[in-house]
Amino acid sequence: MRHTPLAVALFALLASPAIAHAANPTEDADPPASPIDLDKVEVVGQRYLPDYATRKTRSATRTDTPLLDVPQAVTVVTDKLVADQAMTSLSDAFRYMPGVGLAQGEGNRDTPVLRGNSSTADFFVDGIRDDVQYIRDTYNLERVEALKGPNALVFGRGGSGGVVNRVTRQADGQSHRAASLQVGSGDRRRGTLDYGDGIGDGGAGFRVNAVFEDSASFRDGYSVERYGINPTFGFEIAPGTRVELSYEHFHDERVADRGVPSLDGRPVDTDPSTFFGNPDESPVEATVEAFDAVLTHAFGEHLQLRNHFRYADYDKFYQNVFPGAVDAATQTVAISAYNNTTARRNLFNQTDLVWETTTGAIRHTVLAGAEFGRQVTDNQRMTGYFGAPGSTTTSIRVPLASPTTSEIPLFRPSASDADNHGVAKVAAVYLQDQVEFSPQWQAILGLRYDDFRVDLRNNRTGATVSSEDGLLSPRAGLVYKPLDRVSLYASYSMAYQPRAGEQLASLTASNAALDPETFRNREIGAKWDIRPDLQASLAVYRLDRGNVAVTDPADATRMILVDGQSTKGVELGIAGRITESWQVMGGYAYQDGEITTTQSATAVAGNRLAQLPRHSASLWNRYDVNASFGVGLGIIHRGAIYANVDNLVTLPSFTRFDGAVYWTLNPSVQLQLNIENLGNKRYFASAHSNSNLSPGTPRSAWLTMNVHF
Repeated sequence: MRHTPLAVALFALLASPAIAHAANPTEDADPPASPIDLDKVEVVGQRYLPDYATRKTRSATRTDTPLLDVPQAVTVVTDKLVADQAMTSLSDAFRYMPGVGLAQGEGNRDTPVLRGNSSTADFFVDGIRDDVQYIRDTYNLERVEALKGPNALVFGRGGSGGVVNRVTRQADGQSHRAASLQVGSGDRRRGTLDYGDGIGDGGAGFRVNAVFEDSASFRDGYSVERYGINPTFGFEIAPGTRVELSYEHFHDERVADRGVPSLDGRPVDTDPSTFFGNPDESPVEATVEAFDAVLTHAFGEHLQLRNHFRYADYDKFYQNVFPGAVDAATQTVAISAYNNTTARRNLFNQTDLVWETTTGAIRHTVLAGAEFGRQVTDNQRMTGYFGAPGSTTTSIRVPLASPTTSEIPLFRPSASDADNHGVAKVAAVYLQDQVEFSPQWQAILGLRYDDFRVDLRNNRTGATVSSEDGLLSPRAGLVYKPLDRVSLYASYSMAYQPRAGEQLASLTASNAALDPETFRNREIGAKWDIRPDLQASLAVYRLDRGNVAVTDPADATRMILVDGQSTKGVELGIAGRITESWQVMGGYAYQDGEITTTQSATAVAGNRLAQLPRHSASLWNRYDVNASFGVGLGIIHRGAIYANVDNLVTLPSFTRFDGAVYWTLNPSVQLQLNIENLGNKRYFASAHSNSNLSPGTPRSAWLTMNVHF
């Protein structure tokens, strides 16, 4: 691969004298002072968030495991980085996750691209599936984790390129007194609250996180209003037995903004604020009501039971009047419309039994578990028609120079629009053993079996279709630690995507009997705890997609399964403190993905995967000049990408700089100014198709007041 300047800079950073010195913190250090006995120490002032580095994860193995011992690429964005960059959504966090990109999602849903695979459903919250299409907030996050590569043993079906797991803030018996108020560009107005306390002794307590936002943006006609509240409670009901309860109400309203169309293989040349379509007729509403109950019980020092129950009710509606193809001869653009309603009720229960034991000199951490779930989904789509009632006109053309229209379409179902009722059921068991042969050698071996069934009814015709899959998912990894703080690993994992699709609505009579798609990941890597609060990682992988259904060239009445695509890449990450005053977070990714078998007229063998840059990199720096003043500087680079797998439209590469200034007025009040796109770079951030390309944000600034009381 070519060595871009950003890649060279990142490699140079990892080998810099500052990090080398950090790896040997005792070098040139003064002798330790003699200890002094103090009667009492009382700390008054700000309770600082964790640093950018995280040492452990439960999500990757369902056991508390150091990241150093996980044979898989994992990137964690902590709430410290979220606060320092004034992040409000997961798309902000994806910028600093090597190998994770962002698709547009038609302006109504989160859509990360992990190792060449875009997804709207591979989301989890505290390890439980959260797969409805909506845009998630950061107000109650402790951290967000990208676990890259398929790993069905932990997460079940899906997760073709990896998963995104949100770890939420929980009542921990400690005092929490924090609030923030944010104003700035795009009429941003946002406030958050984090309030909690202990109750008596024994770690019991409560905690409430809340958010309210009413903002616009640089895009004409766009607005967003969202609010949420998430109270949690934690208490012991008996010695060694703890219960954690959580409820979240979250509501998000916004305009579905699908960006601008393309012309001659590139985005049209127009003002970045120009809205194509009708923003007044493009509303999005999503409401989430979720209840979680977690019970943990320690039978002894080496045996623990954990049960997690979650019920979530999702209500999602979106409607969009959006651009299509441009006619260069007439200088007009097609405008179409449709809406979609989804109601889903998720019920999941996970039980994990973790047993730590030894056989001779070999140590085992054995995980045995089961997951049961039921998902009931009602989905309806309607097409927008322009003109008088009864019209069959599904699109209009408007001038390219004036593409914001006041035309109001009428919505009714077409013959092909979905109107489905679906029930998905899963019953899964899994077994995993983390084996420590010696201080240098470890292994992880596991197997999961899912019985996954879907029943789908077409409400328009009354037709029903069903599928039943038995998914056997292995996982294997080997870790070698030549030094206590260095690990080398190799791993193999796989996942399945059943024919019902990630949104459980793609099942048809023609594909119900076909085997699920498969995703196989082979990976080698290295991790280095340069110091306790500074980590670096390297991963090299190959991810292959198989069992892609295509029409048989010899018989158009049947479908056959072929190998679909392959992605190869290198990911490099760094997170933590280089010095006491200097924190960094970022990484670099080289990715090469292509279609391996022709699947349609547009998905031709040899074409590059959509929205997959060959080179991407990011690096955020925060430097605290003193106890009261700090500065931040970030760089984000994304190479050129194709908007679609047909490779006809290109989004050019870009490099963007961000900055921040932090000023602590007193231990209870901090001001921060975040500036995005310091150089006012004009670029395109993401795409959904060749006709839906999202302009990047021009120079913007937000002022935040953080209060600790």
